[in-house]
Amino acid sequence: MRPADRGGPYSDYFRALNQELKAHGPMRPVMLIDLDRLDHNIDVVLQSVKRGGKQLRLVEKSLPSPGLLDYIGQRAGTQRLMSFHQPFLNHDAQRFPEADILLGKPLPVRSAELFYQGHKGPFDPARQLQWLIDTPEHLQQYLALARGLGTRLRINIELDVGLHRGGVKDSPELGPLLTLIAANPQHLEFAGFMGYDPFVGMGVPGILGSPEALFAKVMQRYQSAVDFTRQRHPALWQPGLTLNTAGSPSYRMHEQEQLSSEVSVGTAMLKPTHYDLPSLSEHRPAAYIATPVLKSTGPVRIPALDDKSKLFAWWDPNQRETFFIYG
Repeated sequence: MRPADRGGPYSDYFRALNQELKAHGPMRPVMLIDLDRLDHNIDVVLQSVKRGGKQLRLVEKSLPSPGLLDYIGQRAGTQRLMSFHQPFLNHDAQRFPEADILLGKPLPVRSAELFYQGHKGPFDPARQLQWLIDTPEHLQQYLALARGLGTRLRINIELDVGLHRGGVKDSPELGPLLTLIAANPQHLEFAGFMGYDPFVGMGVPGILGSPEALFAKVMQRYQSAVDFTRQRHPALWQPGLTLNTAGSPSYRMHEQEQLSSEVSVGTAMLKPTHYDLPSLSEHRPAAYIATPVLKSTGPVRIPALDDKSKLFAWWDPNQRETFFIYG
């Protein structure tokens, strides 16, 4: 029952990072990104994207630093972004005026209105921005916004491919959306589909289905939406539609299919601890939170117990050193 000693020296890797921070760091808490490891992860993603014949879209909320997005985008050769937050969206449009931006969640129509009110610069929303829509009611609101602004909105339809967090589930739900878009060509343009499927790579309990079986269901749902659109609304089906899918845990599985046109990846570029998944085994951890240690005071001393605290250090060797950190 006695706790084992979990202490130990730094590995050579962390010793080098520690020395670097002591010599050149700001002496306050930082998010440290290892660019060599990041480069490796970018290259792993690019090799997969190339094998699958797809484009890469960077999820900006998972890489929320303009400099970091620019670094990854240049190495990966992509200007495609996925945005989830209206202030970030306005910032993206100014910082990356050549970007192609797809919303990653359906925003309230007021958020879209605020984007247009605050937008400035050469970024052209009518050509470079896709709003994500999930219901006819939501689309009606966006149609009213487009009429009021006297502009045309590009509409990407969210598909529920098994995550059940929102989106169109079947053809009866998809039909009214496509009909409304087709009836208002001066204000609405069909831009494609988005089907987010991270659960197939997140280690769902085996009793619920293997990753391969879950992935097959995802693609069956996606294919059904594509087939319905091409059959019922052929005029909306144009070359160059955005058929977005995947997510960091599942992007590798999409090497196997030729339906989608692009995959979205964000967190896999940095691989924090909660993305230590079998599907990302080739990726390397590249991001760490580091904070200075201010002092070391020996065995733990608990307020009010004073010298009686020695009992804790006797029982648990991990309480024989106390470190005060910057926080």
